[in-house]
Amino acid sequence: MKRITSFFLLLMMIIGCNQQIEQTNPLLMEFDSPHGVPPFDQIRASHFEPAFESAIQEYQREIQRIATSAEASTFTNTIEAIEYSGELLNQVESVFYNIKLSHTNDTLRELAKEIGPRLSQVYDQVYLNDSLFARVKKVYDNTTSQDLDGEQFRLLNETYKKFIRKGALLAGENKTRLKEINQRLAKLEETFADNLLNETNNFSMVIKDESNLSGLPLSLRSAAKEKAESMEMSNSWVFTLQKPSMIPFLQYADNRELRKEIYTAYINRGNNNNEYDNKDIAKEMVNLRLERANLLGFESHAHYVLDDNVAKTPENVYKFMDQLMTRAVPVAKNEAQRQQEMIEAEGKNYKLQPWDWWYYTEKIRQKKYDLNEKELRSYFQLANVRDGAFMVINKLWGLQFEPRDDISVYHEDVEVYEVLDSDKKHVGILYMDFFPRESKRGGAWMSSFRKQYVINDEYHTPIVTNNFNFTPPSGKTPSLISLDEVKTLFHELGHGLHGLLSNCQYKSLSGTSVSRDFVEFPSQIMENWATEPTVMKDYAIHFKTGETIPDELIEKMAETNLFNQGFITTEYMAASYLDMDLHSITAPLEDDIMAFEDQSLINCGLIPEIEARYRIPYFAHIFASGYSAGYYSYIWSEIMVADAYQEFKEKGLFNQEVAQSFKENILSRGGTKDPMKLYIQFKGSEPSVRPLLESRGLLTD
Repeated sequence: MKRITSFFLLLMMIIGCNQQIEQTNPLLMEFDSPHGVPPFDQIRASHFEPAFESAIQEYQREIQRIATSAEASTFTNTIEAIEYSGELLNQVESVFYNIKLSHTNDTLRELAKEIGPRLSQVYDQVYLNDSLFARVKKVYDNTTSQDLDGEQFRLLNETYKKFIRKGALLAGENKTRLKEINQRLAKLEETFADNLLNETNNFSMVIKDESNLSGLPLSLRSAAKEKAESMEMSNSWVFTLQKPSMIPFLQYADNRELRKEIYTAYINRGNNNNEYDNKDIAKEMVNLRLERANLLGFESHAHYVLDDNVAKTPENVYKFMDQLMTRAVPVAKNEAQRQQEMIEAEGKNYKLQPWDWWYYTEKIRQKKYDLNEKELRSYFQLANVRDGAFMVINKLWGLQFEPRDDISVYHEDVEVYEVLDSDKKHVGILYMDFFPRESKRGGAWMSSFRKQYVINDEYHTPIVTNNFNFTPPSGKTPSLISLDEVKTLFHELGHGLHGLLSNCQYKSLSGTSVSRDFVEFPSQIMENWATEPTVMKDYAIHFKTGETIPDELIEKMAETNLFNQGFITTEYMAASYLDMDLHSITAPLEDDIMAFEDQSLINCGLIPEIEARYRIPYFAHIFASGYSAGYYSYIWSEIMVADAYQEFKEKGLFNQEVAQSFKENILSRGGTKDPMKLYIQFKGSEPSVRPLLESRGLLTD
């Protein structure tokens, strides 16, 4: 009797402890904050682990109720019930992973390695639940007897398809093996990302001899000096592998050996045979993805991925890529030849190498077009560019961006805006995180803390985040960004609009919940406004003189639109080929993965003076960000971008009829309809590839 009593006392203590955790853990409560944003000032790293456990248990109970219901399966009690389950887990996940990407620490990184496989297991328990799938299938098989609207019909089809693609038709050992693969891949993905962050942060190029700074602009020198001082190094300049530090160094540093040093360190990240090496991880992931695809009835991982994309098959992707690469390689060869001629004209006897490309490209740009990127940066003060992008969005769709200083943030650099429509009605919240730091991954991206959806007639507005790694301010000099960074800001705001202007019933279909080769369309089309002369006149203001960018400089920029396109296209395409080659294999990869990479780059025709944009050990897009067999999607989307932007050019950059059609048919519809059908609703026909070839200077006939 004592043992039983002790057991129940212990059980009651555990239950009481869990209740206390739930009452005090901000992640497990409804956020009592403006518009339900995460209360970052209350959230601690220690909150996440217990929050995940509680949220997972709640989700499992919800799924169990649906799967074991005695009621006959209906759209409402099965499909919608699945859709609306896991709200708490989604809340915890979105906060955790967004903070981990933007401002991580050791606690979060270690938890991610544990929680990734755990979540994989949880979701496998859902999609491999025979009873639950039987209910889904019953609704799916009786579609014609149900009165569903278009979005409901889409949700039903997408839900059924997701169960199939997640392995619901598998049985026995195959189902067990699929679970093992998913959990292993989740762990490997986190390890790959962690290794890359460590490799990036662990490199510093310290310069003590000021003569080695020859050619570098003052702003870059100042930033390097500040970095050295933050590391308690006197009389030194420190350069890192963060792009705002590395790229300008490659462009301007006269010291060739130092250019080689920093460039080599960059392209060898994850390939140094140390504790952060990613080669074996990448190889294992490629082979596991193939095995999973085979289990699910697909010839390769690429076949599996593309079956759910606009492109549909690897053959279609390769055909498209070949069309671009065969036109771009001769252009790249001509660019390399011009650079080699400049090297020889300077009396030097070395052969052009990849670490020379940025340096001589910048020299040729200045010589041929009298255009200096340092001069351009002076007109691109980050705050002005941001406001210029907001202005464009306001003219197109009437949105207003009001700063909200009363909303807590996860880092002091983050800016928060409430987005309002033309009637001052709340649309959503936008976080903007501009600058690099050691706790933040590289690159630029958009994500959501909450997606837009409707439940019980209550409209939940989106909470969107845009992240960048722009050149930070230095001393009294504000953040001055490059033209590429200007386009990146417009690009990510395009993704942001896709989330903010979503008007869908269901979360799984809202915002950016579209195929990989369609999601870049709304973001890339926004880049076009960034360089329109009338737009630049509004935001490109010299940070010292207050002078508006002169017409002469805008004209020079227009003249350089096709400059360096051979390099830009081939380095990107080489990475796309590498991704497709890795994921189109039909037998496990047994050879050295870097030898595989070498052969892939030879096969696609990349010239030796150019490296692929990403090498396997740091190709985070495909090994840590969900773009496997999908990196091609950026340029695939450009087909639609170039074709669609003609509509604005012909009818007016801010034509309200075209803008509203784009909003109603693209930005607000999410994944509620087949992407190509949405495009045709907007444009009236499928896109032509010709405008893309023209925009890149690759049309020779």
